[in-house]
Amino acid sequence: MTTRVHGPRGQPTPERPRLASAIAASALLTALAGGTACAPVASAQTGAQAGAQQGPPSFRLLVRQVLPAVVNIAVTESAAAANEGSGGGGDLGQAPSNRHEKVFGAGSGFIIDPGGIIVTNDHVVGGASRITVSLADGTQFPARILGIDQLTDIAVIKVAAGRPLPYVHWGDSRQVEVGDWILVAGNPFGLGGTVTAGIISARGRDIMSGPFDDFLQLDAPINPGNSGGPAFDMSGGVIGVNTAIISPTGGSVGIGFAIPSQIAQSVVSTLAAHGHLDRGWLGVAVSDEDAHSGVQVTAVEPDGPAARAGLRSGDRILAVNGEPVSSALGLIRAVAEIHPGRSARLTVSRRGRDLSEPVVVGLRPSAEQE
Repeated sequence: MTTRVHGPRGQPTPERPRLASAIAASALLTALAGGTACAPVASAQTGAQAGAQQGPPSFRLLVRQVLPAVVNIAVTESAAAANEGSGGGGDLGQAPSNRHEKVFGAGSGFIIDPGGIIVTNDHVVGGASRITVSLADGTQFPARILGIDQLTDIAVIKVAAGRPLPYVHWGDSRQVEVGDWILVAGNPFGLGGTVTAGIISARGRDIMSGPFDDFLQLDAPINPGNSGGPAFDMSGGVIGVNTAIISPTGGSVGIGFAIPSQIAQSVVSTLAAHGHLDRGWLGVAVSDEDAHSGVQVTAVEPDGPAARAGLRSGDRILAVNGEPVSSALGLIRAVAEIHPGRSARLTVSRRGRDLSEPVVVGLRPSAEQE
């Protein structure tokens, strides 16, 4: 079977190193599944101090603790839906011989609640007609989608196991630094429970997959099939959701990307509770290339929130609710965090004068960039 390399939205990117959908958890080793304790993962004693003179510590205790909460995700999708470019079907697809056949995919996820709530990627389950989750002990359950956020490539699904399930807790991605150890669990190439280790290589990476890119870059081997799985810190906290790799071949070259928990945790909580995520929107086109400070407004959407507030092309937005903005992405993210329908105050520079402009933030259209 040929594995095709796709980006987070399932689209090949031939003009630059290809973004391979990366997936990180799968059919877990039965030997490691052991108990089904329902408490969150406790801090693991990795022996870092004892082994400091002899090389890197062993990850075995950490692996035993977290793997029971990592799952394989198998999806079935109609060929017609797959051809629409939904990105569903995970990372391992079989090319259908006709448009009515089913295509299959494999991905990863992790349980964050004993009631069976699971985090994965939108590009793993989006568009799936059937989702099957395999636990570490080999049991399988059908899953339903609770919510999807395409802009961050996060999906939340749920299984009804009839019993409490092992789960992991969120870590704090703000506390990890470049050079820190991380552990990735996953289902690379559909092989099942596999762990790899590495370090945080960089923070704040923008791979141009969307307006909310703010990835952790990892050097732990991540391959197709790892998408949606967790990246753990050394205390067993999930500090990232593995989502993509850059690769000229489709295999791991040590450049992987994970959605930081600082972003993922909030998105997951909202999706689990409400099934969707509403973001604020101004209705402007912006650029920071020509502005000495702030963000240049290059166009205003007719009848949009900014137009109703009196903003004009040529204005420079300096701050949102008193918080300075220095880039177009910074403005988009600041406005997105404001609930639609609420008022915000923009500090605007117009012809050398600073103005304070109130605006009622609108609901961000799904296809809009700002």
